[in-house]
Amino acid sequence: MSLLKRLSFWMEANWVTPAYSGWVLLGVTLCFLGAAANTMAGWLYVMSGVSIALLSVSSILPQRALQELAVTRQMPRPVSAGEALSMVVTLKNTAARAKSLLQLQDLVPVGLKGVKTYAIATLPPKSHHTWRYEIPTERRGIYTWPQVRLRTAAPLGLFWCSRLHQAKAKAIVYPQILPLERCLVIDTLGEETGRKQLQKSAMNASGTEGLTRALRPYRWGDPTRLIHWRTSARYGELRVRELEILTSHQSLIIALDTSSNLERGHNPWTVDSFERAVIAAASLYHYGQQQGLMTQLWTTKTGLVKDMTAVLTVLAGIQLEDSGDHKLPAPPLVWLTAQTGTPLPHNSAEILFLHKTAAHSGKSVPADHANRLVINPDDDLQRQLQG
Repeated sequence: MSLLKRLSFWMEANWVTPAYSGWVLLGVTLCFLGAAANTMAGWLYVMSGVSIALLSVSSILPQRALQELAVTRQMPRPVSAGEALSMVVTLKNTAARAKSLLQLQDLVPVGLKGVKTYAIATLPPKSHHTWRYEIPTERRGIYTWPQVRLRTAAPLGLFWCSRLHQAKAKAIVYPQILPLERCLVIDTLGEETGRKQLQKSAMNASGTEGLTRALRPYRWGDPTRLIHWRTSARYGELRVRELEILTSHQSLIIALDTSSNLERGHNPWTVDSFERAVIAAASLYHYGQQQGLMTQLWTTKTGLVKDMTAVLTVLAGIQLEDSGDHKLPAPPLVWLTAQTGTPLPHNSAEILFLHKTAAHSGKSVPADHANRLVINPDDDLQRQLQG
């Protein structure tokens, strides 16, 4: 932005700045003053005085027109990438007189398209006007709106005046969720984990020691084998052990690698490959939930997150190199990464996201892991995840 434009914006936001017609009238006024000084003609002085008075009044009225106005905004509901954000901005006139020729400018955050502008011809006294519009979204993210700009050049259109009004809002754009019909990586892990957990449940089902969670008073119908006789004798009433409830639900952790690992002199992640990894994480989490798995998301910054809304919110705002001190959880897990050679525990799977340079180099990816899925950037992500 040039110095002249920055100066014009500063004058408009703090005082007023001339419109095109205002510059024309200002130039004509200067010409009248010059001609009057040369010719000493009285009528030229009169014309100059009238023009100066008109310019003075026109520079004061727009500032008064923006007084006693308030702007509020509704929080937009979260949407998925590709859907439109619905924004609602309300302008209130608290004055006892009508306001006219107003212009609302919503300062759309970086990442969304442009500045939205809306004109209001007349706003009656003690009333409000609601402006509704939609913003298309292309990429996930958390976007914040700090302010709304209110402009006017009323009533003569010679000077522009604008003021910023606080109207904070936060919009969450979730990553796209691919409708997976199957996923061999998760299905294979689910079968292996299911067999182990069923064996563990069978061993614990007949156990009566080491599973006590708490003691409670005896209730009619409780099995006598659960009575804790030593504690019952101490309290003079029967006390029953409450055992840990074991479920046969299988667990699954979707772990997203956000480290850049610049030790090798390059960042394995690119913007496109990381965005595909975030979409894959959201899709795999949704698929695991549909399959009845106790699915959780893990990142080094947030640790384990299991609620659907919380998971999508984390994925909406996650960025590369998000650091944290949370250690990698125990398996089973699906590791989403862009770098090879990461040692993974047994009963884990890896989804490797190649960027275009690595995919086109012709180098083969080492098959040192039995459960590894390589994602090619040129192929359809949904088809590759489904296997």
